[in-house]
Amino acid sequence: MVTPTSHPPIEGVPQVRSFNRLVTERIGALSDEYLARGRPLGASRLLWEVGVAGADVRDLRVRLGLDSGYLSRLLRNLEAEGLIEVVVSPEDRRVRLARLTSKGRMERVVLDRRSDELAESLLAPLSEGQRGRLVAAMAEVERLLTASAAELREVDPADPDVAHCLHEFFGELGRRAARPVTEEDVPTAEDMRAPHGVFVVAYLKGAPIGCAGLKQHDGFAEVKRMWVDAGARGLGLGRRLLDHVEGLARARGIEVLRLDTNEHLTEAIGMYRSAGYEQIPPYSDEPFATHWFEKRLGERGAGDDREGGAAN
Repeated sequence: MVTPTSHPPIEGVPQVRSFNRLVTERIGALSDEYLARGRPLGASRLLWEVGVAGADVRDLRVRLGLDSGYLSRLLRNLEAEGLIEVVVSPEDRRVRLARLTSKGRMERVVLDRRSDELAESLLAPLSEGQRGRLVAAMAEVERLLTASAAELREVDPADPDVAHCLHEFFGELGRRAARPVTEEDVPTAEDMRAPHGVFVVAYLKGAPIGCAGLKQHDGFAEVKRMWVDAGARGLGLGRRLLDHVEGLARARGIEVLRLDTNEHLTEAIGMYRSAGYEQIPPYSDEPFATHWFEKRLGERGAGDDREGGAAN
């Protein structure tokens, strides 16, 4: 896991805390009977997340970020109410599945209706213009909070999550460049294992949604295999990955970074230029490379929200 480093106090903390207090009060999160259903918010949210199709208990824990002990207590309470049943998966006895009972499915319908009513109660007192501003602001807050929840981890190149990222990376690259890519065309990241490099995977709710690697050479290092899942774009994750890999390079005493990319990846090219990379003559023979860039590392500059997609 990438651990945060010490830094000066971040501006805006008092406003965030004020916002949190107001939201928890307005949505009734402080009550032990959320939506007047006789149970706290956490239990009602868990019931909703189990869903009509059921859910793997491990997935629920990761998705909701819950401690395993607390999750177990919530599940037991919902079982005691007759709303769910927890069973062993017929495919894998190591896996436990939570499923709604018929009573649980009826309760979930009630929760949906009352949640809609709560949302309407927040919007109803406002003018049409105010409603529009509030809904737009909520969408922006949701996007930014999702971005802040993404976690960067340094991962061994043999990890299955790395293989997933590389498969998705080259699949998208092939589609956008209109060139077929076979399984044999997808390389590993073995040449980015320490001490010769590092591979970073971005996770959101336990799922890999992006990656970037650093490969060292004599006199310079390369940024390699930078990719962001299509569903995670717009979160600033591409620039965050690039900044992180640059920080790793600085920590290793690397002064020059290079990378290559494809002409069809216009977002990536724009992001690299905005990050201070300058186009240079070809230095590699990557089959998809059409553009080559270099950056001399100095003080870290301010980033932006542009994404790279499948970047290089």
